[in-house]
Amino acid sequence: MNDDLKALIRTIPDFPKPGIQFRDITTLLLSPHGLATCVERMVAAVDGPVDLVAGVEARGFLFAAALAIPLQAGVLLIRKDGKLPGATIAEDYALEYGTDRIAIHADACAPGARVLLVDDLIATGGTARAAVRLLRKAGASVTQAQFVVDLPDLGGAALLQADGVALSALVAFPGH
Repeated sequence: MNDDLKALIRTIPDFPKPGIQFRDITTLLLSPHGLATCVERMVAAVDGPVDLVAGVEARGFLFAAALAIPLQAGVLLIRKDGKLPGATIAEDYALEYGTDRIAIHADACAPGARVLLVDDLIATGGTARAAVRLLRKAGASVTQAQFVVDLPDLGGAALLQADGVALSALVAFPGH
């Protein structure tokens, strides 16, 4: 399934460190047909209307904007802390060594807004789960997420589903 899109994603071995198989979507983005097909299939997998498509910095912004147009929704940017002007709300999450923090504008999401979370890839799920907590803290209803790539061996998709978020990914790659 979606082998045509999977073929457009290159694998770079040992990046950013030995043993990692980096799944590079920039080659998919270079293909006008591949990008259009990717967006069409992601839109088709959305369940019901959404008010906002939330994209996680930075590659998630590309897909959030592309999906928002056919979904007739707005785009909500989830950024690294300190990148947004004005009042923000933030959420911390664990990394392999340490923590990180993401933020949204405090007024970006009306209570009860139906929000679709979008990013290019889900691995361990740390960023995606923090994004869901952050959006829910703002009062959003987050029940679904879309990804181009899933790395199921790292368990993030299962954790996000355990958080009550239906998840769809176009392609999956084994390993990390």
